Amino acid sequence: MPTEHLHHLTLVFAAYLIAVASPGPSTMAIMGTAMNQGRASAVALALGVVTGSMFWALLAATGISTVLTAYAQAIFAIKIAGGLYLLYLAWKSARAALSAEPGPGKPAPRAGSTTLYRRGLMLHLSNPKAILGWIAIMSLGLRTDAPPYTTLVIIAGCAVLGLCVNLGYALIFSTAASGKAYRKARRWIEGTLAALFGYAGIRLLLYRP
Repeated sequence: MPTEHLHHLTLVFAAYLIAVASPGPSTMAIMGTAMNQGRASAVALALGVVTGSMFWALLAATGISTVLTAYAQAIFAIKIAGGLYLLYLAWKSARAALSAEPGPGKPAPRAGSTTLYRRGLMLHLSNPKAILGWIAIMSLGLRTDAPPYTTLVIIAGCAVLGLCVNLGYALIFSTAASGKAYRKARRWIEGTLAALFGYAGIRLLLYRP
């Protein structure tokens, strides 16, 4: 690949890295799950998040997402579903924040890996901004003089970056120190997650692409 295209792809990957590493509902969910339920649970959630992101990447690469954005009803349906799902997560976090600390013989209930994977997947699949974000990434990276394999390079590179960032959050926040910090500040952490999910859900319901 020519040096000019490599430089251009570096800008694409830098933009994606900043976007995926920025605090948001997905990253906060991974952090909270890591501190509350441990490494394996957080990894399952993170893999779901990355899968959802790559799903939209493939649609953007094939042009299907561009067609979707032309239909207001499709975007409206995804927006409503995503907003309601975020509000549901806000309600669950708020309920956890208000609940009593489990006793020594009563461990807190933990969601299974499959459930957490689906939760991470839904965080991305129900977000119409993810579609538009990937259209922007593809528009930035796919110039008229770009080699035919550029699309695969973008998707593969972003997949690696997404895995590194999201799994990194899962590993860092699942340490013993993080678990201890979570137990001490459980109500505050869950309350913050409830506020973040609630805010994101309302913003998404009011969002106009």
